[in-house]
Amino acid sequence: MGSHGQCLREEWGGAGGGGPGLRGTSAPASSGSLASRMGRLFGTDGVRGVFGRDLTTDLARGLGRAAAVVLRRHERDRPVLVVGRDTRASGIPLERALVEGICSAGADAIIAGVQPTPAVAFMTPDLGADAGVVISASHNPAEDNGIKFFGPGGFKLPDELEDEIEQEYRRGDVAAPVAKGRALELPGGEASYLEHLTGAAEAPLAGMRVVVDCANGAAYEVAPEALRRVGAEVIPIHDRPDGRNINDGCGALHPEVVAEAVLAHGADAGLALDGDADRALFADAKGRAIDGDRVLAACAVALKEEGRLDGNTVVTTVMANLGFHRAMREAGISVVTTRVGDRYVLEEMLRRGAVLGGEQSGHVIFRQHATTGDGLLTAVRFLSLAARRGCSIAELAAVMRPFPQVLENVRVAHKERLEDASEIWDAVRAAESALGTSGRVLVRASGTEPIVRVMVEAESQSAARRHAEAIADAVRRALA
Repeated sequence: MGSHGQCLREEWGGAGGGGPGLRGTSAPASSGSLASRMGRLFGTDGVRGVFGRDLTTDLARGLGRAAAVVLRRHERDRPVLVVGRDTRASGIPLERALVEGICSAGADAIIAGVQPTPAVAFMTPDLGADAGVVISASHNPAEDNGIKFFGPGGFKLPDELEDEIEQEYRRGDVAAPVAKGRALELPGGEASYLEHLTGAAEAPLAGMRVVVDCANGAAYEVAPEALRRVGAEVIPIHDRPDGRNINDGCGALHPEVVAEAVLAHGADAGLALDGDADRALFADAKGRAIDGDRVLAACAVALKEEGRLDGNTVVTTVMANLGFHRAMREAGISVVTTRVGDRYVLEEMLRRGAVLGGEQSGHVIFRQHATTGDGLLTAVRFLSLAARRGCSIAELAAVMRPFPQVLENVRVAHKERLEDASEIWDAVRAAESALGTSGRVLVRASGTEPIVRVMVEAESQSAARRHAEAIADAVRRALA
């Protein structure tokens, strides 16, 4: 923790106003009743749902209070929580309610405003806070929102602590009254985060023209600024959030958009972020997409060649392309596979002492620089690695040849019935028998949406498409 964080921590130790660079505001009292909820609140990436229906201000207020109570139980009498949000219109009332709940339980809230998720993860230990909270639904549409927590070191909370917060939330406000905490605003809180990003560059990006699709999300200002500081000429697109256009036909869910912009501007590279900027996808100078598998493969091979890949091990998920496994095998790099979710990738990295891990979706974790997936850090590292080696990002990513892959996202009414749906698994076995060792099938329920994901890889696109569609049809029939 830097001197700035130490100064803030010392200020919060006693009574009085907000510390250096902070503007104090009064914390409203908590009010309103909480609706009962069925099932576990926390999914693979926090609490998420449609604003006003699944995720209400009452729920946010209750979670803020519960988190503060649990932190007081585990950390100290007056915890401090950093609160950030993305650009959704619903983030403003949710932020207000969350802060009310935090302060009602005797904790202090630092309101950081619009910030990428990894920026809040970075700020939490940098400011010496006890926890970080992000209000975001990441890549989901604007009507959704979510709440996720980070611990004092900037790591996502383990399932056990999330369960404890949920249990406290369900108990309701039955604790003895405490002195209310303070809500403190932190203007310009991203300054240290920007320094952190620029310090992670392998080389200057001088002469590199980069299109940045900000997804009208949380990084609409900080992403272009970070790359400019590293020396790139930046052409930002979808950097005009209005509260409703986050992820709307842009960003990491639509990599073809930045690919087209790269061609239109004659750029060297394109970067597509999602709404909270914890993932990054790329396009090369010819408008060809580069996904997380290829970024991870390129970085792993480069680090191994330079003796910087501890244990010659990289961690990925079950979604990783067969081409990734082949490239790693040829490079002499061991691959450890986890369930989908960057939190599980990180857990395995910590368990094995690995310094690099990630997902096909664009979450990449550089353990020596971050505690979570960070799209901006990934961009700085990947682009500057190409600059240092004097090659294009296409040449850098050429270490991996992906197998054709088809992903079908099937919206269903009863994803919880997937495991027992024999019709679906019969279709899966039929596809696996036809593919043999030249392909693979993966079917799983999303942890954040009412969707079942069907992924098929094969030596030809047509074969992958045919089997994926057959399984997707079975999912629709069984889980409608």
